[in-house]
This record gives sequence, C-alpha cells and structure tokens, in this order.
Amino acid sequence: EAIELSLRIQDPELVAVLAAYPEGRARSEFALTALRIGILALKQAQGRLDADVVRAESERLITELNHHLVKHQHEVAQQLANSLKEYFDPESGRFSERVERLVRADGELEQVLQRQIGREDSELAKTLAGHFGETSPLMRLLSPEESKGLLRSLGLTLESALKGQREAIVREFSLDSKESALSRLVNELTQRHGKLTEALQGSIKNVVGEFSLDNEGSALSRLVKRVETAQKQISSEFSLDAESSALARMKRELLEVLDAHKKANADFQQEVITALAAMSARKEQAHRSTIHGADFESEVHRYLQAECQNSGDIATHTGNTTGLIKNCKIGDVVVELGPENAAAGSRIVVEAKESGNYNLAKAREEMETARKNRGAGVGIFVYSKRTAPDDVQPLVRYGNDIFVTWDADDAASDIYLWAGVSIAKALSTRKAVRRDVKEANFDSIERAIREVEKQAGGLEEINRLTGTIKGHSDKILHRVQIMQASFAQQIDILNEHIEHLKSALDQNDTGD
Repeated sequence: EAIELSLRIQDPELVAVLAAYPEGRARSEFALTALRIGILALKQAQGRLDADVVRAESERLITELNHHLVKHQHEVAQQLANSLKEYFDPESGRFSERVERLVRADGELEQVLQRQIGREDSELAKTLAGHFGETSPLMRLLSPEESKGLLRSLGLTLESALKGQREAIVREFSLDSKESALSRLVNELTQRHGKLTEALQGSIKNVVGEFSLDNEGSALSRLVKRVETAQKQISSEFSLDAESSALARMKRELLEVLDAHKKANADFQQEVITALAAMSARKEQAHRSTIHGADFESEVHRYLQAECQNSGDIATHTGNTTGLIKNCKIGDVVVELGPENAAAGSRIVVEAKESGNYNLAKAREEMETARKNRGAGVGIFVYSKRTAPDDVQPLVRYGNDIFVTWDADDAASDIYLWAGVSIAKALSTRKAVRRDVKEANFDSIERAIREVEKQAGGLEEINRLTGTIKGHSDKILHRVQIMQASFAQQIDILNEHIEHLKSALDQNDTGD
C-alpha cells in the first residue's frame, strides 16, 4: 500500500536542505528518508508527553478539591451565623424585639391593662357603674331618699377601694419600681435571655471550631491532613527525587529504551549520511568528468531499448562505432523498426547531447550528418534538461528531424522522448508507403504530429508555472489533464494510421 502526498515546504531551513539536492528522484528519496526519521522521533517522544499530562491532571484535581473545601467551610459558617443573628441578636434579633414590644413603656401589656382597668371609661369602670350606678337595679330597689346617702357612701368607699386596687395593680405592672411584678419578670427574662445567648454563642464557637484550621483536632484539620497525606503520596509516586517512585522507574525504563533507540538512530543516521555523501560525491564527480556525456547517452539508449522491446523494434548503441562516413561516429543510437511495423527495416538515428554548445542550428547540422552516417531517414536529437538552450521547446520537429528535451532523473519528462519516438515512427512509415495510398491519412498524421508538438509546448509552460505560481495549482492541474488527454488522443491517432498504412502495404504486396 502507498499514500501519495503533495507537500509545500516554506520553512527556510527545510527549503535550504532540500534545495541542496537536484530536483527529481534524488530529492524525493532524501525527503522520504527525512520524513521516516521524523516520524520515529515523534513516536519515541509520545511516552514523555503522556506522563506530563497525568501529572498535570493530578495537580489540577488536588487544587480544585482544596478550593471547594475552603469555599464550603466559609458558606456553612456564614449561613449559621446569619440564622442565629436573625433570631437572637441583642439589638436586632426577632426574640429581643418581641420582648421589647411587650414590656416597654406604652407597650402591648401596659396598653391592655390601661384599656381594661386603668381609665375611667375602662371595662371594669363600666361594669361597676352598670351594677351599682344610679340607674342600676340595686338602687331602684332601695328607697330613693334613704338610698342616696348609702349609695354615696358606698360609692365613695368602692371608689376609694378601687382606686387603691388600681394603684396597686399599676404599681405591679410599672417598670419604675424594681419590686414590681413586671420589673421582676423583665429581669428574669433578661437573665434567661443572656444565658441562652451565651449558650448559643458557645455552640456557634464549637461549630466554628470544627471548621477552623487553627485547631488540630477539628474535623476540617483532620480532613486537610488526610488530603495532604494523599497528595504527598501521589506526589511521591510522580516525583523524580525518590528512586522508588513510579515516575522514576518509568523514567529509567524510558531512558533505557531511548538510549537504545538513540544508538540505533545514530548508527542509521551515520549510514544514511555516509551513503548520501558517497552518492553526492559520485554525482559531483560524474558532472565534472568528461564521460558524463557518455552516461547520458547510456541513459537514452537504456530508455529506447526498453521502449523498443515493447513494440518489437531494435535499439542499437552505435556511439562508439563508425558509420557510412569515414572515421565518423556521429549517431549514438540507431532504432530499426521491426517486422510488425508498416515501415519494417526503416532506421531512426538518435543523437544524445548533454552539452551547452549545441544551439538549434548546430543541432540540425549534427542531425543531417547523423542521418547520412547511419543511413536513417528520420533523426531524433535529445537535449539534456541540464544543458538545453533556453529557446528550445521540449518537443519540436523540423522536416525529418525531431528535437526533444529530456531529463534522465525526472520521469515526467519521459513523455517527450516517447512522443518523439512515436512521431519518428510515423514519419518513417509515411516515407515507406507510396504516395497514392490513402493520401488523406498522411494529412491526419501531419495534423496529429503538429498537435503533439503544440501540447508538448504547453506542458513545458506548465512546468514553468508550477515552479513560480503556486496559487494557480488547480488551474494547472486542470490544464495538465486536458493536455494529457489530447496528447494520448493524438498518439493513438498516429498509431491507428500507422496500422492502417501497414495493412494497405500488406494488401499491395499481395496484389503484386
């Protein structure tokens, strides 16, 4: 299984390291190696991150528990104090207020007594006047004349007695006299209220003491001690100071594993660095050496040989042998079309150059000599991507000569060389067939060849766009898909007409 990634690197350090390798397979292999090393390092660091998360969560839970306990203690003490103060506060409590309203001067008790027996219009005076007054039944039973003195004296006597009784009762319910019943009641109530207040204050003090941290025997102090003991035990297990703690043991085991991985990674990095250094040295030496052009010829021959094996053609490396011209070795590879081709036996000469000294005019002269030297009707001149002139298109044709730009390290450029070989086969087939056979087919072949040249130029433009305008990636990909489809369609047209011409030749040979 494989995953295809398209990454855009913007980190300056990574860009600098990757830019040190040539674009193509070498850079891709180095990037894959670096990605694998980074993933292994992240896996090794994962264990340390998990331990830190566990320790942080434990400290957070202990802090939250302590905060909630202190908050609950404060709320309970406040509610209890408010409730006791509401009922028994000496100044504003409901109990003291009720007693005060009852026994104060002009209070409820004094008002009741005054209303019943204290005033002349009181209920007691009215009752006595109704029974013993001038209009009472008793006075009517008596003689009016005799009873007048009696009633008067009796009235005076009763009035004097009632007055004395009234004064005595008022004295008993007066707060001015300390010996009065009401004064003794108030004193007793005051003493009882003081004792109740002291008892309540003592109870409140005991309750507050249970939630005080100053008293070591309080419930809250015992709870805090247990929490601190549990916290110390948890902290000791996650402390690196104690050799026997769980975290210390985990650290030793992780260090042992990390040391082993570190040693293995160091050995692996050393091997990678050595291999990359050797590879870079070989590439640098190849670029500086005079045989680098021969290496490019070998790469071209290797590609053509693989393509010819699939199509039944023969690719021969002729760069070291002389041709038809005396002492002339121009023409690196000769492709001879196989018997299944309509132009069987036709030759295509290929000249591969990795040199900056060949412009288009000089390359055309070289191809003219190569076709004559190798007896070929069609020629392909292959520029190296590193040394190709800037004004040369990746695929262009002039008559029977085809000029291709190819990079041996970039598989994306193989399509240019493959298209060049297809065009060369089509031109060879056209030369081998008599002019009166399907003339219209030659026009189709010509149009297909021109379309391939046009699309090849478009692909080169896309290569430039992808290197400079990253924001147009969607448009570029869409354009690539369209051009690839057109490219494949035109090459299919070439192959179709070549097969048609081959069939026409077979019919002509049978008629002859």
